[in-house]
Amino acid sequence: MFEELKVILDEQLHLNGKEITLESRIKEDLGADSLDVLQMLMTIEDEKGIVIPDEELATFETVGDIVKYLETNNK
Repeated sequence: MFEELKVILDEQLHLNGKEITLESRIKEDLGADSLDVLQMLMTIEDEKGIVIPDEELATFETVGDIVKYLETNNK
Protein backbone atom coordinates (compact mmCIF):
# COMPACT_ATOMS: atom_id res chain seq x y z
CA MET A 1 0.00 0.00 0.00
CA PHE A 2 2.82 2.41 0.87
CA GLU A 3 4.58 1.90 -2.46
CA GLU A 4 1.34 2.54 -4.38
CA LEU A 5 0.70 5.70 -2.37
CA LYS A 6 4.24 6.94 -3.03
CA VAL A 7 3.64 6.71 -6.78
CA ILE A 8 0.38 8.65 -6.49
CA LEU A 9 2.00 11.32 -4.30
CA ASP A 10 4.96 11.68 -6.62
CA GLU A 11 2.70 12.13 -9.64
CA GLN A 12 0.11 14.39 -7.99
CA LEU A 13 2.59 16.65 -6.20
CA HIS A 14 5.31 16.61 -8.91
CA LEU A 15 7.93 15.55 -6.37
CA ASN A 16 10.31 14.19 -9.02
CA GLY A 17 11.46 11.29 -6.88
CA LYS A 18 11.82 13.28 -3.64
CA GLU A 19 12.07 10.91 -0.71
CA ILE A 20 8.71 10.02 0.76
CA THR A 21 8.51 8.19 4.08
CA LEU A 22 5.66 7.13 6.33
CA GLU A 23 6.61 10.05 8.57
CA SER A 24 6.50 12.63 5.75
CA ARG A 25 3.99 15.36 6.59
CA ILE A 26 1.76 15.86 3.60
CA LYS A 27 1.58 19.65 3.72
CA GLU A 28 4.77 20.66 5.51
CA ASP A 29 7.27 18.17 4.04
CA LEU A 30 5.74 17.41 0.64
CA GLY A 31 4.37 20.88 -0.05
CA ALA A 32 0.77 19.85 -0.69
CA ASP A 33 -2.02 22.37 -0.33
CA SER A 34 -5.67 21.55 0.40
CA LEU A 35 -6.51 21.13 -3.28
CA ASP A 36 -3.54 18.79 -3.78
CA VAL A 37 -4.73 16.64 -0.87
CA LEU A 38 -8.26 16.51 -2.24
CA GLN A 39 -7.07 15.52 -5.73
CA MET A 40 -4.75 12.89 -4.31
CA LEU A 41 -7.50 11.35 -2.21
CA MET A 42 -9.90 11.37 -5.17
CA THR A 43 -7.28 9.45 -7.16
CA ILE A 44 -6.93 6.93 -4.33
CA GLU A 45 -10.72 6.56 -4.10
CA ASP A 46 -10.96 5.95 -7.86
CA GLU A 47 -8.10 3.43 -7.93
CA LYS A 48 -9.23 1.54 -4.82
CA GLY A 49 -12.98 1.80 -5.38
CA ILE A 50 -13.55 3.26 -1.93
CA VAL A 51 -14.98 6.45 -0.45
CA ILE A 52 -13.00 8.29 2.21
CA PRO A 53 -15.39 10.27 4.46
CA ASP A 54 -14.71 14.01 4.73
CA GLU A 55 -14.23 13.77 8.49
CA GLU A 56 -11.33 11.36 7.88
CA LEU A 57 -9.60 13.79 5.53
CA ALA A 58 -8.94 16.20 8.38
CA THR A 59 -7.09 13.50 10.32
CA PHE A 60 -4.48 12.82 7.63
CA GLU A 61 -1.29 14.66 8.54
CA THR A 62 1.37 12.17 7.44
CA VAL A 63 1.72 9.65 4.65
CA GLY A 64 1.54 6.98 7.35
CA ASP A 65 -1.90 8.23 8.41
CA ILE A 66 -3.22 7.60 4.91
CA VAL A 67 -1.54 4.19 4.65
CA LYS A 68 -2.96 3.15 8.02
CA TYR A 69 -6.46 4.25 7.00
CA LEU A 70 -6.26 2.42 3.67
CA GLU A 71 -4.92 -0.78 5.21
CA THR A 72 -7.66 -0.71 7.85
CA ASN A 73 -10.54 0.21 5.53
CA ASN A 74 -9.63 -1.39 2.21
CA LYS A 75 -10.60 -4.97 2.88
